[in-house]
Amino acid sequence: MDILRLLDQLDELAVENPRSILGVLFWGLDKDEIRMHIQKIRASLPQEVKVAANTARDSDRIIESAKEDAHLTLENAKKEAERIVQEARAEGDRIRSEARIEQARLVAESEILKLSKAQSDEVRAGAERDALQMRRGAEKYAFDVLNQLEGVVGKVMTTIERGKSEMTPESRDQAAPSPTRARDKVRAQG
Repeated sequence: MDILRLLDQLDELAVENPRSILGVLFWGLDKDEIRMHIQKIRASLPQEVKVAANTARDSDRIIESAKEDAHLTLENAKKEAERIVQEARAEGDRIRSEARIEQARLVAESEILKLSKAQSDEVRAGAERDALQMRRGAEKYAFDVLNQLEGVVGKVMTTIERGKSEMTPESRDQAAPSPTRARDKVRAQG
């Protein structure tokens, strides 16, 4: 829950737009006084709360950026894989075309008909193997890109979890100044 955002909403409901449902609760109260109390609350919030709110906003931005990067990387990988598959198909078609031409020439020579058929089948099988290998290569490339992306997103999630764990109540309690020191600090500033 973002306390700073809640204070902004309270300011909007009580001061800027008092005709809302909560406006009835504040009827007869001085808007400037309400705004002053909200500003005091905001000013007295621990710095950790403000840092946590900024960190939450930053982590949302980082996650969105990572999602966009992941989407772009996936799209690029798909395009690259499709390009490789199309090249493999074109190469396969070219090889098959050459094989058919060669086969037709060899068929014309009746004494080497068997040899012609065997060579044609071998070329066709080789073309299909090559096309299959190219496709597997494209799929492996896409898989490797996705694995790298998973690593990057994992690092971002680890950073977020570390930041969240540093902001747990136990870590804030250890870092919080004693009430006497906090009161002395407020008096010195006032």
